[in-house]
Amino acid sequence: MDRCIGLITANYSVKNPSALTESRPPAALPVAGRYRMVDFALSNMVNAGMRTVGLILPYNYRALMDHVESGKDWSLDRKHGGLFNLPGSAFGSSRSGARFLIRDLIENRMFLEKETRPYVVLSAANIILNMDYSELIDEHVKSGADITVVTKRASEENVSLTGFHTENGRVTGVHQGVQFGDTAFMDTFIVSIDILKQLLGWYKAVDYLDLFEALIGDLDRVNVQTFTFDGPAMAVFSAKCFYKNSMKLLDPEIDDEIFGDERPIYTKAHDNPPAKYEPGSKVSNALVAGGSRIAGCVENSILGRNVIVEAGATVRNSIIMQSCTVESGARVENAIIDRDNVVPARTELRGTTDDVLIKGKGSL
Repeated sequence: MDRCIGLITANYSVKNPSALTESRPPAALPVAGRYRMVDFALSNMVNAGMRTVGLILPYNYRALMDHVESGKDWSLDRKHGGLFNLPGSAFGSSRSGARFLIRDLIENRMFLEKETRPYVVLSAANIILNMDYSELIDEHVKSGADITVVTKRASEENVSLTGFHTENGRVTGVHQGVQFGDTAFMDTFIVSIDILKQLLGWYKAVDYLDLFEALIGDLDRVNVQTFTFDGPAMAVFSAKCFYKNSMKLLDPEIDDEIFGDERPIYTKAHDNPPAKYEPGSKVSNALVAGGSRIAGCVENSILGRNVIVEAGATVRNSIIMQSCTVESGARVENAIIDRDNVVPARTELRGTTDDVLIKGKGSL
C-alpha cells in the first residue's frame, strides 16, 4: 500500500517460558504443522499491499532468520522496499509483557526517517490472526485519530494480554491482563510516522517501557481510537496457550477463517512431497504437513513436515513437530514433541489437557 509501511516487533519473551522457546523466539514457533507465528503478521501486511516491512529481531534470532531469509516467500525480496531485518535492543527480550519496547523503536528510528509514506502499521508476532489491514488503515485515516489500535472482546481471562478502558471508542486507560468481556489489545496498531517520531521524542528518557505503558499518562492529549476485529484471534503467550490454540485449528470453521483463500497466509516454501498414508493407517481430524509418512493411528493431532508414525504407533491430541519419528508400538497423547525427536518403540508419553507433556528439541 503506497501510504503505509509495516513494522513487526519480535524482540520480547513469553511470560512462562518452556522448552519450546529455549532456542527460538516466540515469533518462530511452528503453527499448524507448516507455518510460523511471524507468518500471520507478515502475510497480513503483504495482503494489504505493503511492500516495505521491518522486522525487529531478538537476540536468539537464528530460527527466525532461517525462516524469513530475504522475504522471498512473501514477495519482499525487492530492489525498492522489501524486508528489513532490524536489530533489537540488547535487553529488549528480557522483559515479558513489552511487545512495543520504546528502546527498540528508537534504535530503529532510521527505518522510519527515510520513509516518504505517511503511516506505519506495527504488529507483534504472538497472535494467530488473519485480518484485512486495509480496513484498519481506511478507518484510521477517516477518523483522524493519532493512533488506532486493533481490539477484540476478551472471551476469557488472560493475564498476558493488554486491556483498554474505553469511552465512545476512545482509549481512556491501559491495564495489563484482561477478564471476560474486556476490550483486549490484539497487539496491532496504526500511527502516522510523524506522530510516532514525536512520541519517541517524548518518551526517550523512559525507553525501558512499552509504548502503551508510557502513553497511560497522556491519553487525554493523544487520541487513541479502537478498531474492533470480529474474526478468530488466538494469543500465544505460553506453552499451554500454544497447545490450546493450536488444537482450535482442527475446527474446520476456524481453519477456514485463518487459512482461507481470500487472504492467504504465506510461509517459507520447503517443496516437500505430499504426506503419504500407508495401507492400514488410521487418520482422523488431523493436520498433516508434507513429507510425512503415516502407517499408524493419528487422531485430533497436528503433524509437522517429515514426521513418521510407524505401524502400531498411536498419536492422539498431540502436536508432533518437524522431522520426528514415532516408532512402532509407541503411544503419544496430550503432548507436544518438538522437532528432531525419536519416540522409541513401545514408549508411552502421556500428558493431560491441563498439563500437557512437552519434550524439547532432540531431548528423546
